Amino acid sequence: MDLDGSEQDPEMKEYSSVYVGREEDIKKSERMTAVVHDREVVIFYHKGEYHAMDIRCYHSGGPLHLGDIEDFDGRPCIVCPWHKYKITLATGEGLYQSINPRDPSAKPEWCSKGVKQRIHTVTVDNGNIYVTLSNEPFKCDSDFYATGDFKVIRSSF
Repeated sequence: MDLDGSEQDPEMKEYSSVYVGREEDIKKSERMTAVVHDREVVIFYHKGEYHAMDIRCYHSGGPLHLGDIEDFDGRPCIVCPWHKYKITLATGEGLYQSINPRDPSAKPEWCSKGVKQRIHTVTVDNGNIYVTLSNEPFKCDSDFYATGDFKVIRSSF
């Protein structure tokens, strides 16, 4: 029993930043993939900002590093190449269009499914890019595809 609150929740891990590449390289390609503490991530450079998230789509494990970036409702999103699911780069929210079927004059509106894709922190220091994995305690749908048999990046050995 931990009365003073000093024992950490075993699910809560503190991750160190991991070097993933050089700034000039990602600015040319606008994306890169990396393995950070055994978790595969994709890092995007879009409109002057860096974003990192789990490499596999939360819906069905599609390869997000192969998707297109498009704006929906003013928010940049990665579009999964498999089923066209839209995921905001900044928050990992899944977006969809909704319409009120009882209102014949209604126009479709963009809505959020909530955070579905785990987002990670990108930092740049002296031209070096680092990724720190999220330690948010909530379960994210993309967690399912982030481990085990769903690896995209093959090791060289």
